[in-house]
Amino acid sequence: MASVDIQDVKKSFGAVPIIHGVSVEIRDGEFVVLVGSSGCGKSTLLRMIAGLEAITSGEIKIDGKVVNDLEPKARDIAMVFQNYALYPQMTVEQNMGFALELAKVPREERRKAVRSAAEILGLEPLLGRYPRQLSGGQRQRVAMGRAIVRNPKVFLFDEPLSNLDAKLRVQMRGEIKELQQRLGTTTVYVTHDQVEAMTMADKIVVMNSGRIEQIGPPLDVYDRPANTFVAGFIGSPSMNLLEGTLQQRERPVLDLDGKVQLPLLKGPDGMTGKKVIYGIRPEHVSLGSRDGTKAHVAVIEPTGSDTFIVVKIGDHEITCLLRERRDLRPGQEVTVSLATEASHFFDPGNGRRIQS
Repeated sequence: MASVDIQDVKKSFGAVPIIHGVSVEIRDGEFVVLVGSSGCGKSTLLRMIAGLEAITSGEIKIDGKVVNDLEPKARDIAMVFQNYALYPQMTVEQNMGFALELAKVPREERRKAVRSAAEILGLEPLLGRYPRQLSGGQRQRVAMGRAIVRNPKVFLFDEPLSNLDAKLRVQMRGEIKELQQRLGTTTVYVTHDQVEAMTMADKIVVMNSGRIEQIGPPLDVYDRPANTFVAGFIGSPSMNLLEGTLQQRERPVLDLDGKVQLPLLKGPDGMTGKKVIYGIRPEHVSLGSRDGTKAHVAVIEPTGSDTFIVVKIGDHEITCLLRERRDLRPGQEVTVSLATEASHFFDPGNGRRIQS
């Protein structure tokens, strides 16, 4: 096990900058997820940790040692790829033990390590099969087993579940998390799926356009997003964001367009009369109270356990997450109430959180 320290790392392809001075400290044994939309630079950053991409500037340390100029095989890391990268002409056992064979580990020791990893992953009955004879989930376990047998200081996962169906993804993310907790190996995991990030990570690194937007435990990032990008990216469905002007009546209100005023419990200090972006999570919006704001149902999306309701207040849409089933129809008039103690406020100029 080892820590990973990334300090002011930059990456350019020719004259085009891709990573803009990223710094992250990953503690020994920590499970850190790099999350962001496609093209944000998360996989490039992972490949730089692995040594598969050169660093333009900055410094990466593994276990306190600068690895900028070390070859991948000298970094004592193991990487699990999106496409599994298994050798089709080798059996499961041969695939899992191949790195040890290259390292000239004695045959019996190699076999023992493979059998131990296979037992952890439930692969013992499959050791004699070839990749073409395996399901997607089984192939992913073999790729993980190949990483485990090396007993590396750091595991690197590059979107390992993106080729699996929805049910198998849920199962596999639980297995990966359980495995990491059992082994205690420092892990850096890349995904664009914020549900994976929330359920698996000890710490989330939210990336956008080659920069870090926020770092923190999943629930801290969810409860106190640093800016409108994080607020909109983390959470499913995402946070409702409405731009308006804070006004003081008998109590604070958010004036959306001169026609619609949403009552608030309180607003940020010193912001009366100023523009803000107001945020509230769908689970903090409720329907049907007597003193709520009038709205009309626009879209109903039942998922089984939950129902997402999109309502329109004037020209503004708000998503509500209901745990119970309601007999609603598009166009129906309802009232909307906001749990304003769960409000978030952001600066419309730079998108950053306004402390309140």
